[in-house]
Parts: sequence; C-alpha cells; structure tokens
Amino acid sequence: MVVGDGAREHAIAWGLRRSGVRIYAFMGHVNPGIAGIVEETGGFYRLGKITDRSEAVKVAEEVAPDLVVVGPEEPLFAGVSDALRERGFLTLGASSKAALIEMRKDVARRLQWRRKIPGRLIYGVFDDPSEAYSFAKALGSAAIKPVRQAGGKGVRVVYGEAKYLDDALDGVMARSAVEARGQLSAYSDAPPSVLVEEAVWGVEYTVQSLTDGESIFAFPPVQDNPHAYELGLGPECGGMGTVSPLPFIAPEEVEETISILKATVDAVRAELGVDYVGVLSGQMMLTALGPVVVEYYSRFGDPEALNALYLYDGDLYDLFLKAATGRLHAAERRFKQEYTVVKAIAPVGYPLDREAARGRRFRVDWDLLRREGCLAFFGSVVSAGGGAFETLGSRALEVLAAGSTPEEAYVKAERCASAVEGDGLYHRSDIGSPEYMASMRRKAELVRNVYRWRRGAGLAGERIVWEPGRGVVKIA
Repeated sequence: MVVGDGAREHAIAWGLRRSGVRIYAFMGHVNPGIAGIVEETGGFYRLGKITDRSEAVKVAEEVAPDLVVVGPEEPLFAGVSDALRERGFLTLGASSKAALIEMRKDVARRLQWRRKIPGRLIYGVFDDPSEAYSFAKALGSAAIKPVRQAGGKGVRVVYGEAKYLDDALDGVMARSAVEARGQLSAYSDAPPSVLVEEAVWGVEYTVQSLTDGESIFAFPPVQDNPHAYELGLGPECGGMGTVSPLPFIAPEEVEETISILKATVDAVRAELGVDYVGVLSGQMMLTALGPVVVEYYSRFGDPEALNALYLYDGDLYDLFLKAATGRLHAAERRFKQEYTVVKAIAPVGYPLDREAARGRRFRVDWDLLRREGCLAFFGSVVSAGGGAFETLGSRALEVLAAGSTPEEAYVKAERCASAVEGDGLYHRSDIGSPEYMASMRRKAELVRNVYRWRRGAGLAGERIVWEPGRGVVKIA
C-alpha cells in the first residue's frame, strides 16, 4: 500500500509493480499514473486526507497489506507511520520522532553539533527577527529559513561579498527574517522561529538512502535543480529536474556523505531514542569546507526518487522489505550502468501563483515516449477525460530519460519533454545539457582544490563567529 499522490509515489508504485506485487494506494487526489498501476495489478485506491492517522489506518485495515510505504514528508510529520505500526502494519517510513530531522531544522543542526557529525554549519535560532537579522549581518553571507520545513518556502540565501550593495543587502536580510517567520503562521506544530546559518557556495547534490536503524543502503548521488527558471534563476520550488549519477562528484565524496548519513542514524537513536526506519536523504553541497549538509529529508526527493528507483536494478519490494524488517545488511547493491535526466513539466504560474497554474489542460504523445524509451510520472494533475489531463497548480508531469552517456540522456529527455502538448506549460531546457555538466565539473574542481588544500594544511576545523549576546566565539 502506497501513501501519497505525487510523481514520487507514482515512481514508487512503478518500481514495486516490477516486483510483481499487488498495489493499493491512499491518495489525496486521483493521480492517473498511480490509479492505472493499481488497476493493472488488481488493487484499489481510496481518497482522503493523507496526513490523517485514523484515515490511513482505516484504509490499511481494509487492504491488509504486507507492507505500507509512506511517500511524502507531511504524513511522516503527522505520525501516520507511527499509527500504522501501532496497529501492527509493517511500514517503511520514518517515525514522527525520527522525521524531526527534516521537519525541524533546529533539531537537525543541534543533533549535528551535539554528536559532532561532519558537514555541519554554524547556525543560530531566533524568535526575534531583528536578532536574526543581526546574526545574519555578522555572518556576512547567510541562509535565512523558517525553523520548520515549509515546502521550501521562505528560504533566502544572501551572499554579502559585494560591499557596494551593503545597504540593499541589509534590507534583503531584514525582510528575509520577517518573511521566514511569517511562513510559519500556517503551522501549529513548531515555534515561529527563524534559523540563520552560514551560506556556502559550491555544487549541490543529494544522496538518498534506506536505513533499518543500523545499516545504510545508498542510491547513486543525484543533483536536483530547485530554481524555477533557466540557468538556476527565479524562485525556489519543488525541483524542476534532476541528473544522476554525477561524474563531477568523486567516489570518496560520496563515501563521506554516506558516513554522515550513518552517523545521523546513530545520533537519532542516541539523542531522540528511536530507531530510524525508512528513507534518509542528505541534501548536500560540495564546498571549500568539503561536503556539508544543507538539509536532511526523511523521504525520497521529488524528482530525485525517479532517478534512484529507475537506476536500482534489483527487486524493489524485497529491498523495501529488508529495510522495514532490519535485514538491510543483506541487500545487494545492483544499479544500471546508465545516466538519467528528469525534466519536470510545470504550468505557468508555478510556483508563485498556484491559482494561475490551475486548470491548464494538456495531452501526452505516448507514442513518442515509447519510441524514445522514456518514462512519464504524474504529479499534481487529474484526468480531464478523452485522454487529456488538467493541472492542479503544481508540477504536472516528470519525464525520465536514460542513456549510456549524460549527453544521450539529455537529448532524449528534451525530445520526450516535447511529448507533453498543451498551452501554458514550461520546463527547463538547460538541466543536464553539456554546458550544464561542464559548469558543474568546473565548480566542483574549484571547491575540491580548496578543501583538499585546507585539509592537507590542517585548517579544516576551527572557525570564529560573532553571536548576539555572546560576542566572538571560536567554533571547532
């Protein structure tokens, strides 16, 4: 039984179907792709509020599944996994306590510092936006965020190197602190606080993993592109496309990231008193300090999940079962020797004006997708009849292409993106292009040279920062 209704959950259902299991679903709206898989495998779906513990349990009692997979973060935060386990259902999904490392950024940072987990950043948490602004100003370059996960909203990164823009940057920092706090007005499960941390520069990447509380099973690294428009410009959103695996991230950097995730699982057990059973992802950045943790995810990313689940070349149901039953150490690491590019197709208006992004109709040229060997995963859409679909205000469709080289995967992904036919839709054509890959290689080499030199010179540790009320503080 799959809980969730986005492209990520469509990809999970697609992967499980290849294992030959019967699939059921609990969704907030009828995702056409998930509904099709459910019908093909002989299952059924139910609609409801996927963050409602009692509704999820009621559906599970009707289904009596061998395994429940909870896809999105908000059901995890709301304790859906806890409720299912309490009623005796084998469940793959972090408990609400373990999922705090995504839900509460202050919890995650505090955990990192208390347990000395590598890849941590200097940070502060403030109830008063003016104090948040003062700390951000002292850092010079800062990331200003709501203390709770708010779907990526309210996050601002301000680089302060351009001294001639000091006055303008001051204004941006001050407004960002107020806006970040304002994003929390919709949530009652977290304080209206602002987290400020040092801004870092480099190459972003994500390592997604399964964990049974002891072992880690990591998927190939993937790079998400969270900005809405070409060349990484525009507002941050849920992600407009991905590339995986990443030839510009060195194997030892991937291994360092996996060791960070393992240390985090151990820290959750030691500090929060629970075993982490589910998905743990590290959204990372390769910087002049080495790999650092930007954020944790307590689930697969979207669209990052598509790359990971396509590249896995084993029995996905068996892998999920091993993770849920404490036998992940026996899982075989089998991945296709291919490159993948995902393109998200979004309605105009997304992500700033969801109402404008609603109600846009489109069709899919399935013959073109089949000829090119591409896969399509539905997101925030419903069937409009007659083979057409209608957008609900967020990303509509995610197209995955694979090839023997990054360039082959990119060319196929661009051709397959054109299979989505309708007015008022857009995608980013730059993601995965040869120019894109070359720029990532250059950036990675630049920061790699710096962090390797720093480590070789013994300069990887100590830093100095000013904190409101404490003055100058030396931090290791």
